[in-house]
Order: sequence, then C-alpha cells, then structure tokens
Amino acid sequence: MVDVSDKDVTVRRATAEATVLLSAECVAALRGGSVPKGDALAVARIAGITGAKRTPDLIPLCHPLPITGVEVDLKVTEAGVHIAATVRTTGRTGVEMEALTAVTVAGLTMIDMIKAIDKTATITDVRVLAKSGGRSGDWSRS
Repeated sequence: MVDVSDKDVTVRRATAEATVLLSAECVAALRGGSVPKGDALAVARIAGITGAKRTPDLIPLCHPLPITGVEVDLKVTEAGVHIAATVRTTGRTGVEMEALTAVTVAGLTMIDMIKAIDKTATITDVRVLAKSGGRSGDWSRS
C-alpha cells in the first residue's frame, strides 16, 4: 500500500461513467416501470453509493477514505442506461477508484435487476471523466 502520510489533506473529487447496453424491450420495461424485480434504477443507485463506500473492501491496496459525498445518476437512453457517479472526500489520496466502483456496481445491479428481460445486457465504457484536488491538480477527459 502506498504511504500517503506526507500528502496534504485536500478536498478531492472524481467523476466516472459507464453504460449498460440493453435491448429495446428492456428499455421499454424500465421506462414503463414493468421490471419484474422492481425499481431497477433506484436499486442500482443505492448499490452504486454502497459500492463507493465499500471500495477498500473490494480493491486490494486501496486506502479507506472519509467519503463526504456520493452522487449516482442513472439515465435511461435508447441504447440502455447511462450511469455517472461523483465521489468527494477530504483526504490524502484521490477517489477515482471509488467513482469507478460506484458506476460498476450500479451497472452490475442493473443487470441483476433486468436479467429476466435481457440476458445480453452489457456494461461498457467504464472510465474516469474528471478528477480534482491533490498534488496533481485537476484533470478531465477531453
């Protein structure tokens, strides 16, 4: 585990995204509220928040951080569901892994919720969009 004790405590933020590709039938079920297991978007949102909070339990050598905020947004599109997560902390290291874990766990939960309708659902384009804070400063995907 990298020693971060010499780093300054600063406000840090990271945003990540992912897409769950779904069939037209599944998109219609999400929009119509007819997913057999219930409100897939709400369950996936809560799972994403939980994933961000549990990242050090899942990713070896990832520092436990005092997470000060997590936002997980899911938007149904024609192709499926777009997931974005922003995680904030006041700590000595960044929260990119927490944001990536949030969108991935939300995506996995979405697949679990809709697997009876769409067995071909696919999580794709998991990536960090932006980060801020810390010694390396701000970065965003162009």
